[in-house]
Amino acid sequence: MPLNTEPNFREAGRRYFHAYTPGDDFYEALIEMHRDLSDEQSAKVNARLILLLANHIGDIAVLREAMQIARQDV
Repeated sequence: MPLNTEPNFREAGRRYFHAYTPGDDFYEALIEMHRDLSDEQSAKVNARLILLLANHIGDIAVLREAMQIARQDV
């Protein structure tokens, strides 16, 4: 399964009027997750989220591709 880099945000049972709205909802939740955390706590939460999502994806080839793309231009 190749890595999907196209917008793919959605929420079951919810209808959106704009294609970008689900992405905005995710970004808002991500910012809220970090609210009132120290930099160290934020880094720990990010690491934990990455590991949880990586476990959910499970496909090592997809994860390697995502890591390669994430590292580009850094």
